[in-house]
Amino acid sequence: MVTIITQEREDYLKTIYELELEESPVRTTIIAKALGVEPASVTGIIKRLAELGLANHQPYRGVTLTEEGRKAALRVIRRHRLVELYLIKALGYSWDEVHEEAEKLEHAVSDLFIERIAAALGHPQIDPHGAPIPTEEGEIAAPSGHALSTLTAGQEGRITRVNDNDPDLLRYLADLSIRPGAEIKVCEIEPYGGPIRVLVDGEEQHDLG
Repeated sequence: MVTIITQEREDYLKTIYELELEESPVRTTIIAKALGVEPASVTGIIKRLAELGLANHQPYRGVTLTEEGRKAALRVIRRHRLVELYLIKALGYSWDEVHEEAEKLEHAVSDLFIERIAAALGHPQIDPHGAPIPTEEGEIAAPSGHALSTLTAGQEGRITRVNDNDPDLLRYLADLSIRPGAEIKVCEIEPYGGPIRVLVDGEEQHDLG
């Protein structure tokens, strides 16, 4: 029997996978907030995912993906990240424009189309924002690195990944030449949650936060 995974279910699987990187099991209220839906509407979808063998739901504890659910989530993530990269490399999109486009296209393109894109791009390992691209076999590199906010004054590092959910933030960072690969040094941290002053590529200082 072939399991039909609808667009809505794909969105849930991808969201749960990403949330599980931070907390597992994932509470349904957190899933609802991430998807912008009411908590009551999450329960029915989660039950269906469990019936399909894609998720485990423990009442009052939360949700985890099964191995099959994890593979399905990674297929969606692979499509999303390859589409983002293709839009930039082949069609001239900027990195702040591609996330919303990929959110739509990830559900519409075939596996064959995605593998043709992957081949045309030379089977890349990271997307435009530094996130790892899952392999065709469903493997993905483990997250690495540290949040900028965890560094102390005087520490240096290299930007490896930037959150792609906020186009305004991406445009702002691009203006400051802060992208994956940029070398930074924390010059000063203002107290009480103030901005972090960083030196970018040894040239200009900017306040972040």
